[in-house]
Amino acid sequence: MSLDTIQFSLFDYFMDDEKFTLKEATELVKVNKNMQVNDESIRARIYEGIDRGIFRRVARGVYKVEKQLEGKLTTCLLINGNGRDLSFIKDKSIDGIVTDHPYDLSKSLTGGNRKFAQYELFKYTEQDFKEKMRVLKDGAFCIEFLPEENEVNYQYLYEIKQMAVKNGFKYFAKVPWVKGNFVSNTGRKAHNTEDVMIFSKGEPRSLKLDAKKNIQLATEHGIDVKGLSSYQVKDVLLANGLDVCYMKGTSGMLPKAFDFQPKNSKDKVMEAEKPVELLESIIEYISLPDELLLDQFGGSGNFAIACTNTKRNSIVIEKSEEMFAKMKENVEENLQKTDGKLDVAYENFESENTIEEDDYEYDA
Repeated sequence: MSLDTIQFSLFDYFMDDEKFTLKEATELVKVNKNMQVNDESIRARIYEGIDRGIFRRVARGVYKVEKQLEGKLTTCLLINGNGRDLSFIKDKSIDGIVTDHPYDLSKSLTGGNRKFAQYELFKYTEQDFKEKMRVLKDGAFCIEFLPEENEVNYQYLYEIKQMAVKNGFKYFAKVPWVKGNFVSNTGRKAHNTEDVMIFSKGEPRSLKLDAKKNIQLATEHGIDVKGLSSYQVKDVLLANGLDVCYMKGTSGMLPKAFDFQPKNSKDKVMEAEKPVELLESIIEYISLPDELLLDQFGGSGNFAIACTNTKRNSIVIEKSEEMFAKMKENVEENLQKTDGKLDVAYENFESENTIEEDDYEYDA
């Protein structure tokens, strides 16, 4: 049977309909057309049809924001869904993950009569890291914001590292985020840091300029680069049509600390949000322009803003409908403050955001 047969049958049958469900597609292929195929084959043909532009996948709670800068379009996809379910993302399609999961350590999230976490909490399992591994490209970086170690969380922090390594990640580095002059007086000591834990999927990708080889390459081609920085040498090589040499690792040597002041509580979209400037710095260390990055637990949406500001594409997922509404508003408001054309394409479809009940529609 030709791979195109299922796709052609679906396109021909549903051509005059706005959309069709996976259940309807299965019934057409197996009952009406009497094709001897399994459900997975039908689903696979639909996904291939999406790739070829025959069908377009639509789902409830998916919003797309596009911004055009310097002639290039940058897209952020905001999804109201469960960030632990990445089944809609293809294998090895993500260039980096930066996320701050709402960890379930209630004693660390209270102080006196105050309760800091006003959102759903959980603890990672091995399945979380299996999914991160599946969607990441080889060598890509995975960034986890984690609390400073204390008597309540030290065991869980250890378990996170063990689960990551057991499932194929390599420990790369840990850099503290120093929160400017902010100081929290909870627990046994005053503190003002969180840990930025950096893993790579297998051997880390090559983003760091190899200064020695690049200078040697320039010299071999009679190009004078004396006194130029590594980045200037790179620009000269590219201008002369030469390849640039890189080494394994982040785009530069990581700082001893990321020092960025968080917003005042009254100005925050949500209590655990990270400064856009902090996220921009991390993004530029672990990725390149036009790549696709993921935040599984989007919260404020500042990650989407940081990605757009640094010319990266992004997928940002947030489970809470209330927080998702705030995130959309925050993203649109902040992107409109910057230069460039902003197109907001908010689409809200009625189908459930699950594999069994996905809706598809063809592109005419």
